[in-house]
Amino acid sequence: MSYDRTVRMDTDFPAAVAAVRDALAAQGFGVLTEIDVAATMKAKLGEEMEDYLILGACNPPLAHRALAADRNIGLLLPCNVVVRTEGDHVLVQAVDPGLMVTVSGVDALREVADEATARLDAALAALVA
Repeated sequence: MSYDRTVRMDTDFPAAVAAVRDALAAQGFGVLTEIDVAATMKAKLGEEMEDYLILGACNPPLAHRALAADRNIGLLLPCNVVVRTEGDHVLVQAVDPGLMVTVSGVDALREVADEATARLDAALAALVA
């Protein structure tokens, strides 16, 4: 089962990160957190790795609707967007919002998941247009 929605960009990492932020904002997502995984691995473990950034994106109206349907859904909200290098490309990955429904079994989340999917897909499509 695939749990990601991924696009490949032919640009440098800083430009990709800026474009991802803009594309998410255009779809109503704000970035609440940012984890520089590569810097953390270097600082904490002395390990080198490719550029790897986790952006904690949130669309407050969608999150509110999901939490109203199931308070436990905060564990599964499709908030993380990964921007990482892979060879000469940059991958942008978002978790498939449909997993909220699949994992939780709460049918009331289907409408929220569908809207989140449409918005994330639009943001990803804008990156490769």
